[in-house]
Amino acid sequence: MPRTNRSKSGTSTGFKRLPQGPNGGVQLMLIQSVEHLGRQGDVVEVKPGYANNYLLPQGLATLTSDHHRRMVDKHRAKLLAIEESRLAGLRSLADAISKQSITIEANANDEGHLYGSVGPADIALALKQAEFQITPDQVRLEGPLKELGLYTVKVHLHRDIEAELKVWVVPAASDDDSPRSAGG
Repeated sequence: MPRTNRSKSGTSTGFKRLPQGPNGGVQLMLIQSVEHLGRQGDVVEVKPGYANNYLLPQGLATLTSDHHRRMVDKHRAKLLAIEESRLAGLRSLADAISKQSITIEANANDEGHLYGSVGPADIALALKQAEFQITPDQVRLEGPLKELGLYTVKVHLHRDIEAELKVWVVPAASDDDSPRSAGG
């Protein structure tokens, strides 16, 4: 069966034209709740790149139609149960993190000021070594930690779920302290 030739402008990518919203973005309906965007079943308007590269491939959104709206309404109870079980898992993870205390060694001067600083990536790495899968963007600091001491750090797991983690910043162990202080 012969294929019809189409002009290359606009159709060379192979994507269907997505419905345009009133503000010039793409209008989609969320299949699942997306943080900072909306809840399940909401009709949202996003930029085309966000729709094509994240929401649609991840199965978080679909085209807005009566059929899709009915399907989301029909499966809402099942999807809510799945979301509740995910939230329960995140709550237990938050409890486990709150009971955890991590220690990070850092180089510091005699007054306790760090030569560098301890940031979210360092804390996420220490949590990963304690077998918690946390990304640096989930660690919320009010600023980098620049002194030795005990800090309470928030770990953001979900819009409604945060854990508080105890972080000890201690001086790095050095091997050559004792010979120098012995006299000389």
